[in-house]
Amino acid sequence: MPDHVALLHVPALSDVAEYAYAAIVEPPARLVFTAGACPLDAEGRTVAPGNHAAQARQVMANLKTALAAAGATPTDVVKTTVYVASSQQKDLVTAWEVVRDFFGDHDPPSTLLGVTVLGYPDQLVEVEAVAAVRMGA
Repeated sequence: MPDHVALLHVPALSDVAEYAYAAIVEPPARLVFTAGACPLDAEGRTVAPGNHAAQARQVMANLKTALAAAGATPTDVVKTTVYVASSQQKDLVTAWEVVRDFFGDHDPPSTLLGVTVLGYPDQLVEVEAVAAVRMGA
């Protein structure tokens, strides 16, 4: 983890959550806010209709590309919001497991939401992120 980012696991809160409860960004750092990464291929087609896990993998690959364009890496991420178009908790968990695995030991605070619909045809998953990059990096 970069030395300007501290992820806080709060002992007074449940350890059931698979993420830190808070993140601290030490100055000097610049913040990077991504748009929601979508499960689109290079031609703008939604990949893997009906498959939450496959869409989540595409989303995370696209998020990594967007972060790189801003000079950030996944370990610079300090917050994510994960949107899953489903009313079934199992679908949210399926998408979340892909997101969690993408970050590995880096477990930034995250919000996981089930929503009615997302913006593209057949889209099931979207992830937005906030990253902090050491100034001059």
